[in-house]
Amino acid sequence: MSSPEAEPSAGPAAALPAVAPQLRALRRRASLTLEAAARDAGLSPAHLSRLETGQRQPSLPMLLSLARIYGTTVSELLGETTADREAVTRAGDMEPTSVGGWTYRQAGSPGRGMQALRVQVPYGAQGDIVRVHPGEEWLYVLKGRLRLRLGDALHRLAPGDSAHFDSLTPHRIAAEDPDGVELLFVHTLLQSPTAALCLGPTQGDVS
Repeated sequence: MSSPEAEPSAGPAAALPAVAPQLRALRRRASLTLEAAARDAGLSPAHLSRLETGQRQPSLPMLLSLARIYGTTVSELLGETTADREAVTRAGDMEPTSVGGWTYRQAGSPGRGMQALRVQVPYGAQGDIVRVHPGEEWLYVLKGRLRLRLGDALHRLAPGDSAHFDSLTPHRIAAEDPDGVELLFVHTLLQSPTAALCLGPTQGDVS
């Protein structure tokens, strides 16, 4: 069974120049050692070190994991800043960002208690990764078909279907169509830098 570390790099390290220094700076701001942060994220210290030095690029699930552990947002991990928190996000301002095969657009203001994203999930993505963490998640399928595993229950969602669940329920998502799936995704952010998030491989075959 593969682990989060087995995910391929998204391309040359220069594609996301702000990620590596931000990962290190925010880990230190959270007063976490490399070993402690790696353990909470389900990574080896060596792999997290490679992310922090730009030798590898994190996937979106990894960024979500590290953002919660560090008590911040994916936007801040990517080095994005805004002068003010605008109430309205215009379609023309939703610049796409691709990480680890995932493409996402901010659908809300960064730095708030909830983070809203418009996400394109590639086929087969996160098929063997289970996430468990405090908070809530809500998703709405725009295009394609999504496979959602919540605990022992398997759900298949079509366009127009949605799901709202407690993130302490072990969960994973995967696109069923070769063209992937597009969804709206909202999740609560943990503000405590000591909050732990478990991200790791599944135990046994639950597909």
